[in-house]
Amino acid sequence: MGFFKSQMWKILEWKDDSRDTLVYRFPMDGKEIMSGSQLTVRESQIAVFVHLGKIADVFGPGKYKLTTKNLPILSGIGSIWYQGESRFKADLYFVNTKQFLDRKWGTSNPVAMRDNEFGAIRLRAYGNYAFRVTDAVTFMKEVFGTRGLVTLSDIEGNLANLLVSQMSDTIAESKISALDMAMNYSEFGDMIRDNARGRFAELGLEITAFTVVNISFPETVEKALDERTSLGILSDHMGVYAQKKAADALGEAAKNQGGTGTVIGMGLGSFVNGQMGAMMNNVQQTEQKKSDDEKYCAECGAKMKKTAKFCPNCGTRAQQSGKCPNCGAEAGSGKFCPECGEKLN
Repeated sequence: MGFFKSQMWKILEWKDDSRDTLVYRFPMDGKEIMSGSQLTVRESQIAVFVHLGKIADVFGPGKYKLTTKNLPILSGIGSIWYQGESRFKADLYFVNTKQFLDRKWGTSNPVAMRDNEFGAIRLRAYGNYAFRVTDAVTFMKEVFGTRGLVTLSDIEGNLANLLVSQMSDTIAESKISALDMAMNYSEFGDMIRDNARGRFAELGLEITAFTVVNISFPETVEKALDERTSLGILSDHMGVYAQKKAADALGEAAKNQGGTGTVIGMGLGSFVNGQMGAMMNNVQQTEQKKSDDEKYCAECGAKMKKTAKFCPNCGTRAQQSGKCPNCGAEAGSGKFCPECGEKLN
């Protein structure tokens, strides 16, 4: 009996001293598990018993005394009684469920996208992500197989490729522009993370964080993006963008000291001056129209529309015509008529 007991495990646990192990197979070394053995599952671990290649019983964090009661599946298919004691022949795996932080992803080759303004362009990107195992059984079925050990290096390449593929799908489905992408890394990263969750869940994983560190476009596109960003230009301000380009051309022509450069410079100067003058006239007309449509409350001085009957700030009745209702004189913005002294409401 002493010989058989020496061939059985009484203490089952895994002290994870590594930083990159996802699944660890407990070294049975031909030994069996005795009924009454102690199983210790630490926080961020899941223990899985496998019998003849099939997953049997699963244990979360805690300390357990193994009996036929808490090993219902294994007891039914793998229990052997010897001299009044039950023993089990099975493989034991510990799955690491902690978060694995600061993992890297990136495009090994440029990714093509179609932009409404720049047409077909190619981009590169890289960043960080974090994940963890949330469904140990699914992970073991879909990823682990029958190996004795799974580390980060075994799956990181596949996960990074999955994320790059998901980034391409997100760009195509959302039709996000290159300008919006370059100005909103955080929002774009959240879109990719949310879209990738389903693919990770199929592997028993959860993507807990996804960060875009950098997106690089072709040099010509980056230059155009920098110019538009410096002017605060979006799609409805292309006129200002064209004026800046004309001004840039004028500066280049001014560097030419020859006659041709002088003539071109004078022509561009006239064009730019005309464009700037027209723009200033438009601004002045807009401001004048805005002023014509506004008036001020005689009581509190708040700004209100010309057609308003009462002040939106203090509720005072607004003076509608600008004339005294008693004598018809121009009353201005005072509280009393300057001609007859009638109180103005």
